[in-house]
Amino acid sequence: MDRYAGHKSAGAQLYPTIDPFDQQILHVDGGHQIYFEQCGCSEGVPVIVLHGGPGGGCSPSMRRYFDPKIYRVILFDQRGCGRSRPYASVENNTTENLLNDIEAIRTHLGINRWIVFGGSWGATLALLYAQAFKSAVSHLVLRGVFLMTKTELDWFYGGGAGKFWPEQWKKFTDPIPLEEHHDLIAAYNKRLFCGDVSIETKYGQTWSNWENALASFQASGRTASMPGPYARAFARIENHYFLNDGFLKSMNEILENMETIDCIPGYIVQGRFDMICPPKSAWDLANCWDNCDLRIVDHAGHAMSEPAISSELVRIMDLIAETIND
Repeated sequence: MDRYAGHKSAGAQLYPTIDPFDQQILHVDGGHQIYFEQCGCSEGVPVIVLHGGPGGGCSPSMRRYFDPKIYRVILFDQRGCGRSRPYASVENNTTENLLNDIEAIRTHLGINRWIVFGGSWGATLALLYAQAFKSAVSHLVLRGVFLMTKTELDWFYGGGAGKFWPEQWKKFTDPIPLEEHHDLIAAYNKRLFCGDVSIETKYGQTWSNWENALASFQASGRTASMPGPYARAFARIENHYFLNDGFLKSMNEILENMETIDCIPGYIVQGRFDMICPPKSAWDLANCWDNCDLRIVDHAGHAMSEPAISSELVRIMDLIAETIND
């Protein structure tokens, strides 16, 4: 394992935005329809991009980390979000379902092995997918590591991050009666699934704004409110997963099974001042993964869009491309 504490990026630039050459809807189990797209080189090195949340959806900006002359980039919207349907639904929406959806896309496209690229919850999924389908993964590229542990949930929804951002924490906790503050995930769950769309949207925006406010190191807690329908879907899906501990068999499932994928080359890009997913998780992961290159980036937080984080991700994908071409 290589560690680059305080790593300074050389300023690699994002690639230009490119349009998909293929867009499809894949019908999967449980009545869900999964949107996915392909862009870049149709005969290139395949890489699957796993978005965060859960519930965030993919965006055109996620195509820009890959040389379009080299990579065949596959992006998809996980169940219930983005262009997948039914929208904002948590029925038949579990981690196992998502892992099977990823594998269904790979099989549908006839891909043998691919690079798995994911950040935040996308990093969680990437690790779990590799542990479940080891032979399908050539490399793992992770950003803002989240291991779906109680410690991480307690940090963000139990007041840890709130000690650094008390003004934003107050906005998050004020809508909930004091007697429910001992379990804010459960308290929000009651309101996000109350059956009244207007109430669900209101609490969805408050839930989403708390996370969004702390995403970027440069934002200083300032953020615009997310659009209602998006915020509702994002919050419902994310809360559903967190209420159910990510549907994992144990709260340390990922670390407990790292020896099964130790042979897979991996890269981790982690912001030093990530308030949503603190660096301790990335450090713990790297310490039980010998074939891992951990890059802790100074003056950076959680967001994939932060310049220093983006530069490091582009550098890594360019480096992998060089090794493949060699």
